[in-house]
Amino acid sequence: MVEMKKNITRRDFLNGTQVAIGASLLTPWMTACGDVNTGNMQNFRLPNGYYPPEKTGLRGSHDGSWENMHAHVMGSPFSTDVSVEENYDLVIVGGGISGLASAYFYRKTNPDARILILDNHDDFGGNAKRNEFKVGGETKIGYGGTESLDTPSAYSPAAASFLKEIGIFTERFYDYFHQELYKDMGLSKGILFDKDHFAEEKLVIGYDKKPWDQFVAETPLSSDAKKDLLRLTTEEIDYMPGKTFDEKYEILRKTSYETFLRDYCKVHEEIISLYQRWGITFWAVGIKDIPTTSVQGYGGMPGVEHTLPRTGHRGNEPYIFHFPDGNASIARLTVRALMPDAVPGNTMEDVVTAKINYSMLDGNDKGTNIRLSSTVINAINTADGKGVDVTYVRGNKTHKLRGKKCVMACFNYLIPHLCPELPAAQKDDLAYSVRAPITYTKVMVNNWRAFAEQNMDFVYYTNDLYKQVELDYPVSMGNYEFGKTPDDPMILHMCYVPWMQDHEGAEQWRAGRYEMLSMPYQSYEDRVLAQLDQALGRAGFDAERDIEAITVNRWPHGYTYNPSLVWEQEYAADADKPWVKGRKTFGNIAIANCDANAGSNTKSAIDMAYRATMEIV
Repeated sequence: MVEMKKNITRRDFLNGTQVAIGASLLTPWMTACGDVNTGNMQNFRLPNGYYPPEKTGLRGSHDGSWENMHAHVMGSPFSTDVSVEENYDLVIVGGGISGLASAYFYRKTNPDARILILDNHDDFGGNAKRNEFKVGGETKIGYGGTESLDTPSAYSPAAASFLKEIGIFTERFYDYFHQELYKDMGLSKGILFDKDHFAEEKLVIGYDKKPWDQFVAETPLSSDAKKDLLRLTTEEIDYMPGKTFDEKYEILRKTSYETFLRDYCKVHEEIISLYQRWGITFWAVGIKDIPTTSVQGYGGMPGVEHTLPRTGHRGNEPYIFHFPDGNASIARLTVRALMPDAVPGNTMEDVVTAKINYSMLDGNDKGTNIRLSSTVINAINTADGKGVDVTYVRGNKTHKLRGKKCVMACFNYLIPHLCPELPAAQKDDLAYSVRAPITYTKVMVNNWRAFAEQNMDFVYYTNDLYKQVELDYPVSMGNYEFGKTPDDPMILHMCYVPWMQDHEGAEQWRAGRYEMLSMPYQSYEDRVLAQLDQALGRAGFDAERDIEAITVNRWPHGYTYNPSLVWEQEYAADADKPWVKGRKTFGNIAIANCDANAGSNTKSAIDMAYRATMEIV
């Protein structure tokens, strides 16, 4: 660990193990709101100056956002025997993109509707989290979760129309995303080999850029492993000769990439060690669980191309549809459409630097309200069948309100605990989808010379807490300018997914979630400093001098369940899939979220919001 002498900005965090589960937490901001123990709407209004994107330290599922729900799931009693304080046309549980889109779609059918969105976090957007940093008198913006619109040309008509209606025109990203910047600078990917699996700890730069014989020669692989890596990357070999494409596909879609490398390509075990975590930030598992049919769409995973040529891919659409704060701007633009007075401006460009007035999100007698730091614990259809009673905990007080309709835009696994009257079979279907834990850590540095001097924009760690560190996406929009030169400030992106090798299937995500929640902030910071020193120290990187702030976006329930992994069973039809059966409307309660489509992307969030809303309007 590097001993820090400079006060790195990491305010407003708690050690995740210090807060007792089920404790009643009242944040300073909520205290500033006044008396939250009454049903007077004005007392839910947030104070001037409330602006959570500026908070650093431990964010994402920050302490104070998850304890009440975990306590509820574990059986701690929360009384629902309180009086109804407010009435709405629609109550939405969850303020992520799916919840916000649900409000938007509902209001299109009923412009005068009173809508309330409840969310347990201190900010809206769900996993689409915005991180802001102050450095050199400027504000730098990063993404703390959902990062991009992937392949917008494949969006459904409803989702595509939604984007345009809130002001997003994807063709403009071709002007804003500097696709060739790093390439033109001669930057490439590096691999930091660990000492436990290889002859020595060594950073080798130029993966997929240098001639393969040169790159392989520089690695600390054994001579046999070097021969195998060179064979995988340069030789046109069909490792399943004599079989048709369809025969290969049927085998390989249930064959892990690890098994393919070992049993078909016959590689040295060091090659297995090299690639074990290559795709963990995309699939949230190691290569023992990733189907061989999937790896070519990710990149950098060799050996499959000449055995099973790609037939489906993103095509000509690059991965560039990215706001500086990721999809947090989609959430911000949706809030602008719902509450224009709260979000100044009128374009997708000016929303990037807009300062949201959070005091206008709640306490409004008409239209839409967003109530933060409010954990729903119960939603039940009223006895007369005309509404839904929703009970939530905010601060140290339990509240109840009534909506004519309700959309559950939270995680699937929570819904059985919130809606006790659901049929048992539907509860089982909802509980099927286990979310994968993931952490996005943003490191604000005052320059990125150590990357440029090593001709590097990305580092893959073969065996460490963080799987990667990379330079930010080069995007300039509106008044926001990306730091184009190595002397400019830069937000580094580091990603950690728990690698639970001793667990099988979705159990590794449950175990990983526990590991993530029990890890104190200091442990994250220690690994950030150590891993950056490993990769950048030889090029003059100095943590004390160069790091300005660290934000750890912790998502114990991050990625939606991925049914494409090797362990997923076969289904005769979509209607048989548990996530499809689980999303059935029950009385006045509809279900919208990515889980309902088993798709960890913004398209699924919007599509499921549209479906759920249309089921209850």
